Amino acid sequence: MGISVDSAVDVAKEAADIVLMEKSLDALVEGVRGGRKTFANTLKYVFMATSANFGNMFSMAGASLFLPFLPLLPTQILLTNLLTDFPEMTIATDSVDVEMVEKPRRWDIGFIRKFMMVFGIISSVFDFMTFCVLLLVLPGMIEQFRTGWFTESVISASMIVLVIRSRKPFFRSRPGKYLMAATVLIGIVTLGFPFTPFAAPFGFKPLPISVILMIAAIIGLYILTAETIKRIFYKRVKF
Repeated sequence: MGISVDSAVDVAKEAADIVLMEKSLDALVEGVRGGRKTFANTLKYVFMATSANFGNMFSMAGASLFLPFLPLLPTQILLTNLLTDFPEMTIATDSVDVEMVEKPRRWDIGFIRKFMMVFGIISSVFDFMTFCVLLLVLPGMIEQFRTGWFTESVISASMIVLVIRSRKPFFRSRPGKYLMAATVLIGIVTLGFPFTPFAAPFGFKPLPISVILMIAAIIGLYILTAETIKRIFYKRVKF
């Protein structure tokens, strides 16, 4: 492919496939780097969305087999999706590790499928752990059960992005400011929502502090488990 700059002679510009408006060819380097960053951030979203949806599918299907009630109402599911979308939308502005732009990457469906299955199953395991805890400490309290799973689902889905976004340990790869701000904001909104007047129309009720602490412990264990599995996964599965 022929490349020329706008200040070149007419013959060179007519023969070129691309004419750069800038005089420097550094624009090509920046374009390649920008393209690789965009591709890396696209993969982050794909990894997160596929694994989360795969895990939620198992969780909802499994819960419906042994629960005598719906684990979440349709409006509650829609609210969950809305809240988790906010951190996901900021992935486009996220910072990218240097290793991800050093060389070109290819779209690998096989790798995405393996990632989806591994991390989707991990997500589902901790969903079932949440079910068991809520059923034990809140027997017969359907609205509190739904509130508990809603809280765990939104906060864990928001925080797991910080793990999935990088091959490095999450504390060694600094996320973009918008992603970090959205994650913190959604966590605060989710915890506070059941205590607001808007909770009743959605069928939520405030949770005891002891239950909130249990959910926090489950989420913390989920993040640590996902971080450990991530390290093993990238050692065994090449991309």
